[in-house]
Amino acid sequence: MNELKEVSAAEIGKDSGIVWVIQDAGNSNHLIGLDNDGDVARNILISNAKNKDWEDLTSDNEGNIYIGDFGNNKKKRKTFKIYKVNHADLNANSAVAEIIEFTLPKEQKPEDFESFFIYNNSFYIFSKEKKKFSVLKVKNSIGKQVAELHSEYKFNGKNNKITSADISDNGKTVILLNHDKLWKITNFKRDDFFSGSITEHKFDHNSQKEGICFKTDSTIIITDERKDSEGGYIYSFNLN
Repeated sequence: MNELKEVSAAEIGKDSGIVWVIQDAGNSNHLIGLDNDGDVARNILISNAKNKDWEDLTSDNEGNIYIGDFGNNKKKRKTFKIYKVNHADLNANSAVAEIIEFTLPKEQKPEDFESFFIYNNSFYIFSKEKKKFSVLKVKNSIGKQVAELHSEYKFNGKNNKITSADISDNGKTVILLNHDKLWKITNFKRDDFFSGSITEHKFDHNSQKEGICFKTDSTIIITDERKDSEGGYIYSFNLN
């Protein structure tokens, strides 16, 4: 993974031997597949997309991959996009994505969003805030729509910005990533995620971890950005 400096997401779809990644703002509009050694195995140009600020990936039960273009560091964006790359195009050199475009609800202040996953055919998009963060809900429906403010929450302590998120295939566990920790959420009711049990797992080191996904219901994959001699790795972590 050394040739990729700013990996900002990770996702494993139906092709379990491939870890899909993207690079964030300022990089090309390619969906990249890595093999078990971290080498580039697939490199797909998304021909009708612009990498304004790609931040996270998720996938559905049919193996389609979704790219979240909703980074908003300067908090000036008015519209956000999710690009759907169909499973049938994941072996091609280029693909035309379907586009879901959304705006914020009127009462929602601009925030930076870096994380999402799909659950029951809706996207749950997490803002990256120091204190209380927001969760938007967007329907998995091609075209334009207004997001719903689903919930707000605040973790205890400091340094709690969420950089990536995923939900297990069985829908029973949510994971949220930070540079030096992750949160595991279980025993929640429907999509009231923060009604569940929240466990914090601290890492032994702090790096710019930007991508997380489930490999199995108990094993997760984490990626971090490379800065000088630090980072640029794929990690495996057992939640049990």
